[in-house]
Amino acid sequence: MTLEKRFYHKLASICPHTGGDNNITPLDFASPPKFDNSYYKLIVEGRGLLNSDQVMWTRKDPKIAHLVKSYAENESLFFEHYVNSIIKMGNTNPLLGSDGEIRMN
Repeated sequence: MTLEKRFYHKLASICPHTGGDNNITPLDFASPPKFDNSYYKLIVEGRGLLNSDQVMWTRKDPKIAHLVKSYAENESLFFEHYVNSIIKMGNTNPLLGSDGEIRMN
């Protein structure tokens, strides 16, 4: 599945024909102020705003596609995995100061 046709035309109507892109739109236009799983539902429907996000579904990598579909269908699972990820990330010990490395490439 590629970008859904009506969604494409909606995006084209708000994007400038020339020049820079100062237009702003939420990644989850279905429920922008709410933290929920509608972002994944939009991807499954072909309405993922970023190409990199839509590719998670269209490339059909079995593991990734399964997660996208699972999160779209089961908000509780999405919340559970999100919480676990945030806790895991919070428990990392990043290198600080001169102990760290900044890559320039």
